[in-house]
Amino acid sequence: MAHTILIVDDEARIVKLVRDYLERAGFEVLAAHDGEAALTLARVEQPDLIVLDLMLPGVDGLDVCRRLRQESGVPIIMLTARVEEADRIVGLELGADDYVTKPFSPGELVARVRATLRRVHGEMGPATVIRTGDLELDTAALTATVASEPVDLTPTEFHLLATLARQPGRIFSREQLLEAVHGVAFDGYDRSVDSHIKNLRRKIEPDPRKPRYIHTVYGVGYRFVDR
Repeated sequence: MAHTILIVDDEARIVKLVRDYLERAGFEVLAAHDGEAALTLARVEQPDLIVLDLMLPGVDGLDVCRRLRQESGVPIIMLTARVEEADRIVGLELGADDYVTKPFSPGELVARVRATLRRVHGEMGPATVIRTGDLELDTAALTATVASEPVDLTPTEFHLLATLARQPGRIFSREQLLEAVHGVAFDGYDRSVDSHIKNLRRKIEPDPRKPRYIHTVYGVGYRFVDR
């Protein structure tokens, strides 16, 4: 069955362009042109992934992302004309899984949609359950618990954590983590890893300021500590 993608953008030409490319790639496509319509469609239709513009009339994309993350783990790819790194980081810290900046390549966007959906559907490798300390990851169900309490992770957060936890002690560069999660490391995306790591620490660490599990290796990247 074809996956359903919700496109949220107030520019009709962008909606048409993205719809055409996604439909040619075999996806079913829904569209909304403002934040309130996006929230309604997301709740009623429950799409498999949302392509979300940040600059929307009324309820903007950041607020849409924030509200969706309070009730859903649906993967979100941000579309943004904002070139400042801080704007992209805010979106990632709110729980978006990826971002694409305007002007963008429709082919790259389709590739990112496919890569994100592959992650969501559990193409993670042979290990089904990863246990370390109080942390347990079920890579088939994409669920995580800490001290037997469920933790709500986005698909990207889950896959970053699973990549690190599978090889405790190994130092991963940001580029290696991007390649493990997305299948390729795109120029300019490496700092997005920092935002996802910050979110992970907030969700799984007893004290995010003194991480137990995810350690920073300054000037290199990150490693998972199994203890």
